Amino acid sequence: MIKITFPDGSVREYEQGVTGLQIAESISPALARDVLACGVNGETTELNRPINEDSTINLYKWDDAEGKHAFWHTSAHLLAQALKELYPGIQFGFGPAVESGFFYDVKLKDGANISDADFPKIEKKMLELASQKEDLVRKEISKADALAEFKADGQEYKCEHIAEDLEDGSITTYTQGTFTDLCKGPHLMNTAPIKAVKLTSVAGAFWRGDAEKDQLNRIYGISFPKKKLLDEYLALIEEAKKRDHRKIGKEMELFMFSDRVGKGLPMWLPKGTELRLRLQDALRKIQRRYGYQEVITPNIGSKDLYVTSGHYAHYGKDSFQPIHTPEEDEEYMLKPMNCPHHCEIFAWKPRSYKDLPLRIAEFGTVYRYEQSGELHGFTRVRCFTQDDAHIFCRPDQVKQEFLNVMDIIRVVFGTFGFEFEAQISLRDPNDKEKYIGSDEVWEQAERAIVEACEEKGLPAKVELGEAAFYGPKLDFMVKDALGRRWQLGTIQVDYNLPQRFELEYTGEDNQKHTPVMIHRAPFGSMERFTAVLIEHTAGHFPLWLTPDQVMILPISEKFNDYAQKLCKYFDTVGVRAQVDDRNEKIGRKIRDNELKRIPYMLVVGEQEAANGTVAMRQQGGGEQKVMTYQEFAERINAEVAEMTKGF
Repeated sequence: MIKITFPDGSVREYEQGVTGLQIAESISPALARDVLACGVNGETTELNRPINEDSTINLYKWDDAEGKHAFWHTSAHLLAQALKELYPGIQFGFGPAVESGFFYDVKLKDGANISDADFPKIEKKMLELASQKEDLVRKEISKADALAEFKADGQEYKCEHIAEDLEDGSITTYTQGTFTDLCKGPHLMNTAPIKAVKLTSVAGAFWRGDAEKDQLNRIYGISFPKKKLLDEYLALIEEAKKRDHRKIGKEMELFMFSDRVGKGLPMWLPKGTELRLRLQDALRKIQRRYGYQEVITPNIGSKDLYVTSGHYAHYGKDSFQPIHTPEEDEEYMLKPMNCPHHCEIFAWKPRSYKDLPLRIAEFGTVYRYEQSGELHGFTRVRCFTQDDAHIFCRPDQVKQEFLNVMDIIRVVFGTFGFEFEAQISLRDPNDKEKYIGSDEVWEQAERAIVEACEEKGLPAKVELGEAAFYGPKLDFMVKDALGRRWQLGTIQVDYNLPQRFELEYTGEDNQKHTPVMIHRAPFGSMERFTAVLIEHTAGHFPLWLTPDQVMILPISEKFNDYAQKLCKYFDTVGVRAQVDDRNEKIGRKIRDNELKRIPYMLVVGEQEAANGTVAMRQQGGGEQKVMTYQEFAERINAEVAEMTKGF
């Protein structure tokens, strides 16, 4: 007999070799029908995998991320199986589950491309195969046998992957019907739960992410255990299209891109710049309360700077290539990170323990090379500005500083009405070579993050292998109005960069000590945060933030002078207003300005001009009211004051 411990701490005994499905059946038939995968000692596995020792167990259903992952992983194999039947001789690359669905990279025998016109027949074949309820059979296989099997099937990419990446004793395959794939799992036990499928897009993707290698078709899809869930998802997608920040950003004239300037290089237009500066000013006010000092550093730096920091070794391929000076034997790089510059600012003069914590903040623009196929509006660009700060402190100050940053992030997200989750990103204990620094400093840093979360009562999911190369981090995932998760704010504890830059301060004992460095960015980047905010609000920004708070609409040109008088008055009292003095009917003006998402419209005509009043209309068909223009200005400023009292 073995002991199985459940999430609530209860323990039951089962015979050795029991499966997750059998455990679910012992609890209730309903649970057994709904469960998709199980977690055994923290590893997600299939429900039919035998358990042979005392273990902890989690039973994952559709609502669990692990359940969805197994479901979508199996769906990726189902897609490949359908493609194999429809396109003889097809070559397969990789096909994983992703956060919302799955994809598979493929290449057709004749070099043709799959298009969205092919989706209906592929979806039909997938559902036909799923209805056959084929089992997924897991098999451990030697490297030689794996090479032989996939060579016989003509799978060149799979053979390359086996030869270059896999070792004996670590290779497993999964087979369903006529399709076999290299895979570690986990999967569903069979294809029966897959009831609804939608292929969503197709794009180009280089084999192994290398632009020098073959370009494949990457087919994206999503699947569900019920058609109703697919219908709800499709409705959500339609709403997401309406909220697309690229579309709204263009309509509201916030930002633009130009191929002449360069792909992935955003330009903030006047209204977008106003919005961005207000975001920055809001954070500046909060930072000042916590003792931050703002700096400005160059947009380039010596390559040696990033070699010292370790960024060049870890991110060199993702950076723009070094710039060679024409006469001197020097190399410079567009700045991919702000932290090395801030280390140099710390080092420029002697520091004492009395000077710490030293909190250095910068809205620093950085540059990273992203492949053109991965660029996406404001969320994936080659040039972006981080609301970056680095805190240099003593080891005994780390936890309090970390707690203070958590407070700042709570204020920022709370101001915009974001719900958020936290994720503690730690080292992969099985691949420590990816990271710099000793085990001791990593343990110190990881413990500081865990203790800070416990002290704040902040539930946080732990993810192994997601740490930065120089230290663990606490990432904040916000949930937007459509329920989508976005990674924005981050806090990172770093014992390594101060050592690499040989930073030191004189301690109370008159000896030299190495400070600890905390990296933090509540917004993450100004571009990405703005994109998420646009899609969260559908462009209906908070009144304090929106570029245009008020549009004054004269009924005819006879009242343009009165409208301009109001506009000048509002400017003197801090209300942002414009006049729409086009020679258009008032109904047309109202409709046009509704589309611009301006919170308030003020209609003015003969009666308003005579009485010093305005006919207020709230955006979206809200409140309508006549009041004096002074009363209206007081209302606007009171609303803004209430919204911004957090900073």
